[in-house]
Amino acid sequence: MTHTPPPSRLLSRRSWPEARFLADVLRTETVGGALLLLGAVIALIWANSPWRAGYAELSHWVPWPGGAALHLDLSLRTWAADGLLAIFFFVVGLELKREFVAGDLRDPRRAALPVIAAVGGMVAPALIYLAVTLSAGGAGLRGWAIPTATDIAFALAVLAVVSSHLPQGLRAFLLTLAVVDDLFAITIIAVFYTADFHPLPLLGALLPIAVFGLLVQRRRTWWWALIPLAVTAWTLVHASGVHATVAGVLLGFTVPVLRGRDGSPGLAERLEHRWRPVSAGLAVPVFAFFAAGVTLVGVDVGGVLRNPVVLAVAAGLVLGKVVGVFGSTYLLARFTRAELDEEITWADLLGLALLAGIGFTVSLLIGELAFGTGSPEEDGVKVAVLLGSLTSALLASVVLVRRNRVYRRISERENRDADGDGIPDVYLGGTACPVSRGPSPGRGRPARHGPISSAR
Repeated sequence: MTHTPPPSRLLSRRSWPEARFLADVLRTETVGGALLLLGAVIALIWANSPWRAGYAELSHWVPWPGGAALHLDLSLRTWAADGLLAIFFFVVGLELKREFVAGDLRDPRRAALPVIAAVGGMVAPALIYLAVTLSAGGAGLRGWAIPTATDIAFALAVLAVVSSHLPQGLRAFLLTLAVVDDLFAITIIAVFYTADFHPLPLLGALLPIAVFGLLVQRRRTWWWALIPLAVTAWTLVHASGVHATVAGVLLGFTVPVLRGRDGSPGLAERLEHRWRPVSAGLAVPVFAFFAAGVTLVGVDVGGVLRNPVVLAVAAGLVLGKVVGVFGSTYLLARFTRAELDEEITWADLLGLALLAGIGFTVSLLIGELAFGTGSPEEDGVKVAVLLGSLTSALLASVVLVRRNRVYRRISERENRDADGDGIPDVYLGGTACPVSRGPSPGRGRPARHGPISSAR
């Protein structure tokens, strides 16, 4: 008699250490998302104020005109996109390495869902973009990748604000989906948006990256050695014509993940803990400040909104993401043995798929790479990304607030007497926990539908 393995559970809950790590990420990204939004709002207000000429001058100011020999005579705006975002992508590289070595992506069965959902969430928006632009004459096809990216900082910030009792598996899925999405976005940037490629500087960049990797593998974290090596690698990658943020990812891939023999955190986790605040609190908000400043004074807004590129980007984010993420997940569950976790519903997943339509940081970056600074499409792409992201956030909030209300009612019923002993339960640190009266195993973990962080 052959033994039939039980069906795999999609979006199943992570271990308690994983939950603590996820809660830390949510707290940091919530603050980062708020700062990102603040930077974008300030840029929009300044770019449409009577002092908008000052914003343009600041964006195009070149702080180092003598850097032409190294292709570093860049404007502040370009420094934000190419330089500061390298820190963001370094953290992304650390996340990717951690997921593939010690996270959900190390298990092919658990990795299947976020990978397929991420692929669907990139293919569908690209197809919608191509369909809209081709039906309008084919102009702007180069921007097909703009609506394929999900902004994890914004998405997690919205999720933290609108929810307190959504299942942990849903939050974990969003983080893993975004990590896989970032991997594909990096690949798209490196393959499709590299111009004037020069192989020698790229080959030269392998040396400082290798030395950086050797040092971190030996747990040598000397800042006076690692930072100059990272800057050298970034400079050479930038000079090669490949977008310089790729250097951040490659450096992140070299960092070891596994914990020490004494149980101490791995170096990747420690570096991520150290550099994530810099990424979320400085690099991404400053990039948003320089990238989101759209001047609409004297502009025919109706004409901009009728632009095929604008319609294609907005439709790709709002419709393409939900069709791709939700549809691919449904097909996987329909035609395989995989099932949704018992505490997740399709309505929950619909809200998350809508949330994936928030594409800000990487979408704006791809828009600049696709059409170039100062191009006729530049402002239209910014308007489309802002409009599509805002619409996705609002629609997702409507769905997730309703689902959060349902889970809160369930949690309140369970918490009246979760252990059945007639003693009311209490809330510890924002998490619903029954008061333990003995060494019962499993006590101290959050209730099934309780919040995993007090990020709000």
